[in-house]
Amino acid sequence: MKFTHFNEKGRAHMVEVGEKNDTKRVAIARGTIKMKKETINSINNGMIKKGDVLSVSQIAGIMGAKKTSDIIPMCHNIFLTGADISFTINEEQIEIETTVKTIGKTGVEMEALMAVNIAAMTIYDMCKAIDKDMVITNVRLIEKTGGKSGDYIRGE
Repeated sequence: MKFTHFNEKGRAHMVEVGEKNDTKRVAIARGTIKMKKETINSINNGMIKKGDVLSVSQIAGIMGAKKTSDIIPMCHNIFLTGADISFTINEEQIEIETTVKTIGKTGVEMEALMAVNIAAMTIYDMCKAIDKDMVITNVRLIEKTGGKSGDYIRGE
């Protein structure tokens, strides 16, 4: 297996993608933030003092997707054509799912994963005053389409 993020001297570099074809690319990622039932109830009832937790988290996740290349050193700056975040609220956890899209020369997997992490961290930040035991877990790529390496679907 050839590693593409090293130059001829063995040093890290950003991969050249200029010769690649533009293709439609989509990535879906998921993660979970576990918390106390009381915290879920406070979120559902709008009782978190910092505001509407899921609305703020959704916006933060989208912003995180847009800023991925500022944080992950070898990520390309990608023009996103779409980003969406949804939440599934269960008794003691919130599952976060992100879908990120582009038409370009490189994929958006990192952007989808970043969106999940930032959304989860925002929930943590907004609720930490009442629940410091929250755990962000199981962040993973679910699906990706487009590009030279083809499609990927996680077998869950």
